[in-house]
Amino acid sequence: MTAQGTKDRVQGLKDRILLAALPHVPFDGWSMAALRAGATDARIEPQDLLHAFPNGARDAVAHFSDWADREALKSFAAKGIAGLKTHEMVALGVRARLEAMTPFREAARKATAWLATPRRARLASTLIFRTADRIWRAAGDASTDFNFYTKRGLLSGVILTTTLYWLDDKSEDSRASWEFLDRRIDGVLRVGGTLGKAAKAAGRFDPAPILRRFRRAA
Repeated sequence: MTAQGTKDRVQGLKDRILLAALPHVPFDGWSMAALRAGATDARIEPQDLLHAFPNGARDAVAHFSDWADREALKSFAAKGIAGLKTHEMVALGVRARLEAMTPFREAARKATAWLATPRRARLASTLIFRTADRIWRAAGDASTDFNFYTKRGLLSGVILTTTLYWLDDKSEDSRASWEFLDRRIDGVLRVGGTLGKAAKAAGRFDPAPILRRFRRAA
């Protein structure tokens, strides 16, 4: 088997366990108990579970984020982006990611709370930056200079605040969340007509302060 074939097989195994475990997360949290229950439901051997997620919940939460990213990009590609402006493409990517997680909103809430601790701040930052990078690339951004970090830093903030809003949104079809997202895009990503002018936002976005407030509220 080729290296790519092996990678695809492992990713498929992780996806199977994750999707089977997600219904258990609201009750067992992001834990080995939830993962074992999912593996049992998916008829996956315990040794394969340990191979897929050797670090337990940490690996599973990271894979949930990766899965949501991939699902968002599939939807993004399927809907087509011809004729859309950059900020519209970016907003579509953020929305598609949240829509992918909608059937698992409570699991997403618990993942957010799980990440909202000081010792997981680096992982939280890494995951949200990766999501922002993937959305920007899907929207056609190929910057490698100062703007690369500025754009991803700004979008990371939009992704996190919109996700927190969405978690408690009771409106029909999450309409209030999409309106909130549009306001955030208008207020942040279109500053000065170009993201490159938002120099003060350069560098990686630090989600820790916002996540701490979320954890206290939760």
